[in-house]
Amino acid sequence: MTRTRLTAAALLLALGGCGSNGGQGGQGGPGGQAAPPPPPVSFVVVQQTPVSLTTTLPGRTAPFETSDVRPQVNGLIRARSFVEGDMVRAGQPLYRIDAAPYEAQVASARAALARAQSTIASSGALARRYGELVKINAIARQEFENAQGSAAQARADVAAQQAALRSAQIDLARTTVRAPITGRIGRSLVTTGALVTNQQTNPLTTIQRLDPIYVDIQQSSADLLRLREQIMSGKISRDGAARVRVRLETGNLYPIEGTLRFADVTVDPTTGSQTIRALIPNPKGLLLPGMFVRAELPEGVQANAMLVPQRAVGRDERGNPTVMVVGAGNKVEVRPITTSRTQGDNWIVTTGLKPGDRVIVEGAMMLRPGMPVTPKPFSDKPAAGAAPAQAR
Repeated sequence: MTRTRLTAAALLLALGGCGSNGGQGGQGGPGGQAAPPPPPVSFVVVQQTPVSLTTTLPGRTAPFETSDVRPQVNGLIRARSFVEGDMVRAGQPLYRIDAAPYEAQVASARAALARAQSTIASSGALARRYGELVKINAIARQEFENAQGSAAQARADVAAQQAALRSAQIDLARTTVRAPITGRIGRSLVTTGALVTNQQTNPLTTIQRLDPIYVDIQQSSADLLRLREQIMSGKISRDGAARVRVRLETGNLYPIEGTLRFADVTVDPTTGSQTIRALIPNPKGLLLPGMFVRAELPEGVQANAMLVPQRAVGRDERGNPTVMVVGAGNKVEVRPITTSRTQGDNWIVTTGLKPGDRVIVEGAMMLRPGMPVTPKPFSDKPAAGAAPAQAR
């Protein structure tokens, strides 16, 4: 019974559909509905504008200065005078080495100097007396010359003992190991009671100066060559020293700008990259050696750049970039373009467009070449002429 009712209902629907088609003559016929209006699209007008080009490159932080603290005399460590991880100043005492042997050497050197000074007094007086006697031929000339030689030797002995005393005093002073530079000190690699020597290879500790701090950046030689060619051709202009901004691993921008210091004179053959070094102020010690950062480097200014939103650029079957343009009669045209790089949310277009072209940004999904459209300006116009942003 149920099956019979369903069949009857289907038959009635089929008959109703036939009657409707027969009365209206089909869509588009003499009795059909009107054609739909052209689909709406949003466009941006291509304009030439100066663009500050920047590039983002990976980098690692490195200390401005590094000093391995090593002993210059032999002995036992008697005391450590710093807290690991603290800031230390140049000349600040760090370790005290047993000074007793070196105090004894200083005392011995002082005694030897006193003995030499007493000898010089007597030998000098003898040489003066012999000088008077030789004038009257009271003594042989040889005796006078011997006395002069003894006086000269005594003076030389005094000079040697003075140098020995100075050397002993230097060694005694070196029993206090002092910080060679100002910076943050690391952990101590020796403890009280350890025997250290002036020939050991391991340092006692390490001091690093972190304000300012270096950022070593890697740039490919191909990108560097391209930039130099564009500068030489006049497409990009540069002025003054390049400023550098650093973006941290958290994604936040470091608040203080730095400057480029130098670029390495050689290219690493294994990576094809060149090292660029930037100097960044680090007054609060936020940047530490070995951190991974991204450096944003200004490359220059491109005077007449044409920017197109990335969302407006498609690809053909070969993967080449294309855009849809509102052409004459508000009909769609497909334009192949070439791009050089991204600039924020835009592509920098080098060929394929001219100023004044209307590039479709929204509504291009179902469009075909030659199809009429209803164009209207894109509401977010700054996207087509946006302020300079990060380039990749």
